[in-house]
Amino acid sequence: MRRLCEAGELGDIHSVQGTYSQDWLLYDTDYNWRIESRLNGPSRTFADIGTHWCDMVEHITGLRITSLCADLNTYHQTRRKPKGAVETFAGNTLPPDEYNEIPIDTEDFGAVLLRLGEKACGAMTVSQIATGRKNRLFVEIYGTKGSFAWDGERPDELWIGRRSSVNSLSVKDPTLMSEKARSYADLPAGLSEGYGDTFKQLFRRFYRSIADRSAEVEYPTFEDGLRQLHIIKTVLGSSAKKAWMKVD
Repeated sequence: MRRLCEAGELGDIHSVQGTYSQDWLLYDTDYNWRIESRLNGPSRTFADIGTHWCDMVEHITGLRITSLCADLNTYHQTRRKPKGAVETFAGNTLPPDEYNEIPIDTEDFGAVLLRLGEKACGAMTVSQIATGRKNRLFVEIYGTKGSFAWDGERPDELWIGRRSSVNSLSVKDPTLMSEKARSYADLPAGLSEGYGDTFKQLFRRFYRSIADRSAEVEYPTFEDGLRQLHIIKTVLGSSAKKAWMKVD
């Protein structure tokens, strides 16, 4: 998607939209250390997964999020914390006397309006109480020539939209990718690559930059991490003020 955007396949980007949705904290008995702000910080759902959506949209389009308007919501004002250790994602159910009720001050859901670059805009939602959604990182990018839609739960498929010709569903095939994109797909067409493979690709490029200091940096840096912290700060401030805010 990034390489096709760089090649002008979408034309000028005018809007983006999507979601990052999970359901692993749907019940008030679902517990993880991220829920408590004293351990995790003041944002949970947006900081945990919403930042990945924002980072991906900026990476694909090459546009920076310049301002936003956020609305964060805590569905479970209290949760039942297990008295003993439980495994994350395990969905354990314990007898009632094995829980302590605790107040919650981190968000379960968020909705954010965005402005990107000089004229693009967008909207996204982020949720950890989206019933049935296990890990849906979904993005749509619209331009003056075409559009993309990609769902992280179906990582080998890319929907490509056109106005004056037939839409298409492109299934991952390295031989059909541009030269700069091809090196990110090691397996032949029909063999799935997904979440685990991203770490292989990241460290391959990181080690290459150590061996060759002149190599292009094609992996996220501390600067990219700091960028998302600025966005989290803006989301928290915007939600508290119920107003648009510029991203630092």
